[in-house]
Amino acid sequence: MNKTRLIMIALGAAAVAGCGWTPGMRDRSALVAETSSCAPKRFEVYFAENEARLTTPALQAIGLTATQLQGCDIRRVRVTGLASATGGVESNLNLSERRAVAVAEALVAAGWPTPAFELGAVGDAGAVTAAGTSEPMRRRTEVVVDAAPRR
Repeated sequence: MNKTRLIMIALGAAAVAGCGWTPGMRDRSALVAETSSCAPKRFEVYFAENEARLTTPALQAIGLTATQLQGCDIRRVRVTGLASATGGVESNLNLSERRAVAVAEALVAAGWPTPAFELGAVGDAGAVTAAGTSEPMRRRTEVVVDAAPRR
């Protein structure tokens, strides 16, 4: 085997085996960007029939999202209350408003900025469900959060 070929084989083996740090090369960890949890999010909070009181699972969903976005720049939070089709138009709208307020208050208590909130209520008018979906799916509050990493 000639000397040039031997050197080429040795360099090739060193390149394949040398996945670690090599003098003169940058540390790869500086090139890897961490994904941020500070991104827009959407979640729903469900309620019992004719109730605006937050259930334990609702508080858990709010707490989880508040924790995930802790330290983020919360730019806007849109909270829209909905209601099922049972009851009159006015009572459904009132119930939707109370649900939106309950969720917003819980998020403010978790440390989110008050000026970022936009509250809305649509009663049962906005509670459109897919065919075969049960009424409880209408008893909810939709929360859309515009969040970004702090600069």
